[in-house]
Amino acid sequence: MTKKEEREARKIAKLEQEKERMYQMFSYEQEYSAYENICGIDEVGRGPFAGPVVAAAVILPKDCDILYLNDSKKLSEKKREMLYDEIYEKAAAIGIGMASEKVIDEINILQATYQAMRLAISKLSVKPDILLNDAVTIPEVEIKQVPIIKGDAQSASIAAASIVAKVTRDRMMKEYDAVYPGYEFAKNKGYGTKAHIQRIKKQGICDIHRRTFVKKYI
Repeated sequence: MTKKEEREARKIAKLEQEKERMYQMFSYEQEYSAYENICGIDEVGRGPFAGPVVAAAVILPKDCDILYLNDSKKLSEKKREMLYDEIYEKAAAIGIGMASEKVIDEINILQATYQAMRLAISKLSVKPDILLNDAVTIPEVEIKQVPIIKGDAQSASIAAASIVAKVTRDRMMKEYDAVYPGYEFAKNKGYGTKAHIQRIKKQGICDIHRRTFVKKYI
């Protein structure tokens, strides 16, 4: 076998491996296949010092053929961006919900996360019949819910929601970087890095900082 043939064989083997992994990623969707519109829900941004918490609700079609879906934290930025485009191209419906830093300070991060999730569900153009959630049960939602621990690494629908939420929030933080220079929001996405904390101590806080998160640094 030539080196070229070996490379091709490895490529094919890798692709087959990924197809098998994705088959497993659709196990929850298969388990609940009696439901017509299965919606995955996830959020991004519970931990940062600045910016909103962003939730996404994604309904994938029954014959979905997207490969490489995974927990957004396990993917490179380039891969997330590519998958984001493919998800938007192929999904049956996508909803985005956010809760601002002011809402987070007012009602706490957990309640703000639930609010963002409910908003994401309400923005869907197709009504979901069942929700696959990453670990949580969302209050005040009448649709059947299935909380899945580490769901973004186990369910294709939740993984898709994780990617959409992550890319959406990261793009926002890059835009905020130009509006509020000095905090390196494009780099740290609002998380409490050492450099970010030093900047807060040096130049104070800006409009998008969560006061309840940074009060000990002010």
